[in-house]
Amino acid sequence: MAGNPKITFIGAGSTVFMKNIIGDVLQRPALSGATIALMDLNPQRLEESAIVVNKLISTLGVKAKAETYSDQRKALAGADFVVVAFQIGGYEPCTVTDFEVPKKYGLRQTIADTLGVGGIMRGLRTVPHLWKVCEDMLAVCPEAIMLQYVNPMAINTWAISEKYPTIRQVGLCHSVQGTAMELAHDLDIPYEEIRYRAAGINHMAFYLKFEQRQADGSYRNLYPDLLRGYREGRAPKPGWNPRCPNKVRYEMLTRLGYFVTESSEHFAEYTPYFIKEGRDDLIEKFGIPLDEYPKRCIEQIERWKGQAEAYRSADKIEVQPSKEYASSIINSVWTGEPSVIYGNVRNNGCITSLPENCAAEVPCLVDASGIQPTFIGALPPQLTALMRTNINVQELTVQALMTENREHIYHAAMMDPHTAAELDLDQIWSLVDDLLAAHGDWLPEWARTSSKVKAA
Repeated sequence: MAGNPKITFIGAGSTVFMKNIIGDVLQRPALSGATIALMDLNPQRLEESAIVVNKLISTLGVKAKAETYSDQRKALAGADFVVVAFQIGGYEPCTVTDFEVPKKYGLRQTIADTLGVGGIMRGLRTVPHLWKVCEDMLAVCPEAIMLQYVNPMAINTWAISEKYPTIRQVGLCHSVQGTAMELAHDLDIPYEEIRYRAAGINHMAFYLKFEQRQADGSYRNLYPDLLRGYREGRAPKPGWNPRCPNKVRYEMLTRLGYFVTESSEHFAEYTPYFIKEGRDDLIEKFGIPLDEYPKRCIEQIERWKGQAEAYRSADKIEVQPSKEYASSIINSVWTGEPSVIYGNVRNNGCITSLPENCAAEVPCLVDASGIQPTFIGALPPQLTALMRTNINVQELTVQALMTENREHIYHAAMMDPHTAAELDLDQIWSLVDDLLAAHGDWLPEWARTSSKVKAA
């Protein structure tokens, strides 16, 4: 396309994340004159983000310009691309509530932002705000593409496609490419030599193929090496976080025959096998980092204080390329130069063994026509079965939001694999009551009062 794109960032106060994406964008010649519209409700975070973007522009010597907004619709007016990255309710009070209330029932979690009772609550808090973004987009930039980086990713993507089917949207995560890099490291193989194909749902997609390119141009299946490495104790190698040794995924590889794309700490709470009251042996054996997400939040908040100060006083801000897909999508749509990304989209028959309307994570071709998901067909039955247990929870949460039927919140919690393995029905109903009461005004109005229905 001629001219320069307008890229609107909703939730620009996620400054480090915004910096990575805008840094990537501005290093692409066709995008270097972009207008970057930053929108956030927190004036201090918005100001910090504007400082960062302006320093990126001057460091890179590009012609881009930054604008700041506290009004969402004004920020979106005329946008070509809309990047959404916000957390409704923040670490305090909402994340703390999602962990502390279930703990009283003996229900422990690791991350609690995608599935489980924590993921359900986050979905109820988040989706109404995403819907407001969609409403504003339809009014002032109906053709824009939404790049959605918010959790719970699958619930959000599904809920947007259900209520606003004309919005061009993709849910983006870095777990597919991030895990492929980790596995290359575990195998001592250069990442450039790896070829893979993955599919499933967000945080539970699997590598259907994981191969290494050989000198003669052929490809070798790497699954036997991964299994051998695990059995002989050479894999997983220590990663970036000593609290998360990544054993859960390797264990599941031995049971399912395929490796999952999202971290062990997440996977431990998506299934009923690893976190069990009174089974400290399992926590020990697999290195399950209970309460991991609150620890990360506290570390991040601490780190940000120093980082914000450093950005404020720095003349230049160094830009390293990130592994996020946003800039390659924007570049492909804007220039027509094709690329392939992994995106979360309405399934629409891409994966034939999963429901038509669920949010599937599949390889997508991106070019001037936008984001085009590729056909996968049926997944191995054991993978389909495991995904369905998570899809049940996502579907019921979306149903609760679409119909404003509070009973479906309880149904979603009741179907959650980890919750159901730990608590009985009375405990689940009571826990949901407590969570809804504790979240109060952070939830949409219809979800706020406690359920009158108890088991007869």
